[in-house]
Amino acid sequence: MSRSSFTVDLGAIRHNVQLLRQQLERAELWAVVKADGYGHGAADVSRAALEAGAIALCVATVPEALDLRLALPDARLLVLGPAAPDEIAHAREARLELAVADGRVPDGLPVHLKLDTGMGRWGLSELPNGATNRATNVVGLMSHLASAEDDPDFTRLQIDRFRGATDAYAHLTRHLANSAATLGYPGSHFDAVRCGIALYGMSPFGDDPRALGLRPALRWTSRLAQVKQLAPGESTGYGRLFVAQRPTWIGIVPVGYADGFRRDLTGTEVLVGDRRCRVVGTVSMDAFAVELPSRLPEGEPVTILGDGVLAEDHARVAGTIAYEIICGLRTDHARATREVVG
Repeated sequence: MSRSSFTVDLGAIRHNVQLLRQQLERAELWAVVKADGYGHGAADVSRAALEAGAIALCVATVPEALDLRLALPDARLLVLGPAAPDEIAHAREARLELAVADGRVPDGLPVHLKLDTGMGRWGLSELPNGATNRATNVVGLMSHLASAEDDPDFTRLQIDRFRGATDAYAHLTRHLANSAATLGYPGSHFDAVRCGIALYGMSPFGDDPRALGLRPALRWTSRLAQVKQLAPGESTGYGRLFVAQRPTWIGIVPVGYADGFRRDLTGTEVLVGDRRCRVVGTVSMDAFAVELPSRLPEGEPVTILGDGVLAEDHARVAGTIAYEIICGLRTDHARATREVVG
């Protein structure tokens, strides 16, 4: 019997793509599937996204794109991160498109010049002379928003900067918007939007995605492997972080930080059966404890994500973002079973 199980709902992925496309007028939707599809499985998510109307797929590295090319030989693939010199030939052979942030445009493959409009990371301060000439292999102009989820003024400033720098190049595909801008800033849509977190049914704003109409695609379940009662003064876990003040039933779930259930998730809630229960004590490498309302049977199902238990909720407890929660999950078969539905 597996220690835990992941279920990826491709129907939710398709729903989210269609919902995001409804925000657009003429712009294309490009699906961001880096980090193995944010832990959901890049190939499966990519197929579902393309079926639902996504036009292109975006990854972070050339090796990610090469792996995806094997699964999707005809898909349009854009590498968002920098490519090393020894990767260019592989990219050319695999018919990839590259984002270029240093002005050096390699021959023989489509290139998107990346402007730094305020992210302060990869990007050119201005477009190089002649690089946008129709005779070059530059096909797109792009930038990246720094704070579209919570800073309207700076986001509008970045949109204005990008528009001002690129308005003269209508023959090129311009793309700037992430999930937050796709949902909140129609003026950022240009010719294409690059959606990541919302594609997977999570809110770029850190709140309940269901309020936006998004459907979380990932479900993570386990079970109570052991149930015991602590007497007053007894504790559970390393460091005796939780000490019972009264007779307390606890359940041990065979999942821990080696599986991606982080050590700083003490205090979050999971579903045991249909009841929300608090995680107590220190999360171990391979187990965590939950405080139970009463004695429950061993084998009782535990839902760690899904059925209203949100990655956003876990992220608030951990003081991080939902992106980091899901990208840190171990969905490989050595730690858990994985099923794709829909």
